[in-house]
Amino acid sequence: MVFDWSSIWAAWPDLMAGAWMTLKITALGLLGGCVIGALSGIVVTYIQVPINRRNALYGAAVLVLIGLVAHFAGGPLARVPGGVLAALVLAALALLLWRRPEWLGRGASVLAQLFILVIRGTPIVVQVMFIYFALPLLVNLRIDGYTAAIFTLMINSGAYIAEIVRAGLLSVPKGLHEAGLAMGLPFYKIMAYIVGPVALRRMIPTMGNQCIISLKDSSLFIVIGVAELTRQGQEIIATNFRAVEIWGTVAIIYLFMTGCIALVLKVVEHRTRIL
Repeated sequence: MVFDWSSIWAAWPDLMAGAWMTLKITALGLLGGCVIGALSGIVVTYIQVPINRRNALYGAAVLVLIGLVAHFAGGPLARVPGGVLAALVLAALALLLWRRPEWLGRGASVLAQLFILVIRGTPIVVQVMFIYFALPLLVNLRIDGYTAAIFTLMINSGAYIAEIVRAGLLSVPKGLHEAGLAMGLPFYKIMAYIVGPVALRRMIPTMGNQCIISLKDSSLFIVIGVAELTRQGQEIIATNFRAVEIWGTVAIIYLFMTGCIALVLKVVEHRTRIL
């Protein structure tokens, strides 16, 4: 076999376009994932709701209530305008939270735990297929492949980042949090000035690992036709049949991108004096 360099140069613009698409999907997905993961991780860490018989009964009661509302919305309440029904549900929730405000935090913690459990327990390919093909049937909303890829990477990385945040916060001695409370600081200032900086330094190595994993996972969005790097390589090979040259180049481009992320993280770790 003769290695054909000219096929690489001819395909180079398309490969660079695919690499740029991969970087955009990864950056936007991780940006949203950091927001989701930080909020979920903080809620799960500081509002711990154990899974016991009492909480399971509460959860079952809420599910039954939601099922009854959905049943009557399609039957006896079918003539009630959707806005009126939604206003009644929101009013009931507002009344419940006014009488039992602690349920707001507990509900958020349960939702965050369920979110982490479901996303971590299912493959990312299944998630993107569900969002791209099944979600439009459920909510009658069609989204393009690019948006579906970003949204999928956002929730997928968010679930894993939530666990990274939880581990980082739990690694900080409780005395720092108690010292902030003793000083009369509100919770957000304790997070921003005392606990957060210490935990953030310990999260950097695992966050870097998650960044590299998310970048490589973006290649799985080939199943919905997103024109990222792997998809571009596949389409180029379909026209010139130079699999060795193109797949080799695709692998080197991925290696270059993950190497840059690893190098940046090493610099950040050095600046924050982790090592």
